[in-house]
Amino acid sequence: MNERSLSQLQAYEGNSPKPDDFDGFWERALSELDAQPLDYELVPAAFTSGLAECFHLYFTGVGGARIHCKYVRPKLPSAGKGPGVVMFHGYACDSGDWLEKVGYAAHGISVLAMDCRGQGGMSEDNLTVQGTTIRGHIIRGIDDPDPDNLYYRNVFLDTAQAARILMAMPEVDPERVGAFGLSQGGGLTVACASLEPRIKIAVPVYPFLSDYKRAWEANITASAYEELNYYFRFFDPHHLREQDIFNRLGYIDIQNLAERIKGRVLWVTGLMDPICPPSTQFAAYNKITAPKELLVYHEYGHEYLPYLADRTLQMFLTL
Repeated sequence: MNERSLSQLQAYEGNSPKPDDFDGFWERALSELDAQPLDYELVPAAFTSGLAECFHLYFTGVGGARIHCKYVRPKLPSAGKGPGVVMFHGYACDSGDWLEKVGYAAHGISVLAMDCRGQGGMSEDNLTVQGTTIRGHIIRGIDDPDPDNLYYRNVFLDTAQAARILMAMPEVDPERVGAFGLSQGGGLTVACASLEPRIKIAVPVYPFLSDYKRAWEANITASAYEELNYYFRFFDPHHLREQDIFNRLGYIDIQNLAERIKGRVLWVTGLMDPICPPSTQFAAYNKITAPKELLVYHEYGHEYLPYLADRTLQMFLTL
């Protein structure tokens, strides 16, 4: 993987195209989301804690899919409404264990952790598309005539809907909500903060889903973007549709959404990351115009980052 120096990364603006109708595409999508009710169902979880109340939360996302989340809120009543955080998980994983969320609740922060459609959790993927549906979600819907059928279009909208539901909770102050996630979850954190501008703090950690053409140019067979190589190898080996494919992916490229963010951003990256190349991350970070801070782990890659959990909690306590 041929990556740039940190100074070069901080000036990098991305290599993937932005569709001409990108803004209209997302305005139409948000109009569809606005028509979606914020109704949800709470089911008490088998997991219990003396510090928090734990629930399975279900809501209906765009297209009628049933979306599952874990919801954890402080058990002891507080004076007035408190802060909240929406959390998003890594690629093919799920919303994680209850314990990591109880720690937030113990500090007075309600947490809503979403399962992505059709991945490792309990959310439903009911998308019907033309073209291949094998080997990854980036390319799910890429051959469909309608870009509205891109898989991540709906997942991005789910993140905004989850944030809106959390903001509508009686115990949550809608002006004190943050977003957090690693890898795919980092990309979804950027999408959420872009599509729901009331997000006050966003902490994306080595985010996925950015600058697809740059990812393809790097050693993508060893990265989270390997399905792009798979697609061209089996469905367009002569790259006759290369320009069209990357233009289509531009609709779900977080670097094209990042300038919409209004809240504060703590962006976390490891310069040795072979899974989500740093250049793809900086393509999005450099487009953020809101207040932002870059936390660089120079000798780290796509892995456990020491002290980050503590730093993240301290960041959200400022809510």
